[in-house]
Amino acid sequence: MGVVFIDGSTVRDFVKDEAAFFRAVDPLFKALDVNNDGVLSRSELRPAFESLNLIESHLGVPDKKTPDELMAIYDSVFEKFDTDHNETVDHAEFREQIKQILLAVADGLGESPLNMVVDDDSLLARAVEREQQEIQQSRKA
Repeated sequence: MGVVFIDGSTVRDFVKDEAAFFRAVDPLFKALDVNNDGVLSRSELRPAFESLNLIESHLGVPDKKTPDELMAIYDSVFEKFDTDHNETVDHAEFREQIKQILLAVADGLGESPLNMVVDDDSLLARAVEREQQEIQQSRKA
C-alpha cells in the first residue's frame, strides 16, 4: 500500500490513454480467465467482486447478507458487465465496464487533489504512476 495524491483528472487521463489502460486492465482479465477460454463466466468473475469486499461491508462495517442476497447482487453486477447478454463477459465488455467504473471514481474524486492510500497493484496506483511518468517526461523535454 502506498499514499498518493490523486484527483479525477489523473484517473480520466489514465482511461483516455488506451495503451496504459489496456496494459493495466488486460492482466486482470487474464488472471480471472482461469480456464483460458477468452471470456469470463459468472464463476470466474465472482472472485473479483468478492475480493473488492464492497458488497459485504458498508463504510468498513460488516453488512450481513444472506447467501441468496449476495448471489442476487453478484448476478446483477455480472449482468451489468455482460452487455450483450450471452452469459459471458468478453475482453471488450470487461474493459468497457472497468472504464466506466474508473470514470465514476474520477467523478467522485473531483478536481481537488486528495491524499489517499491505494494498493500498489490497483488501477488507481497505475493511474498515478502513468501521471508521474508523464510529468518526468515533460521535465526532460
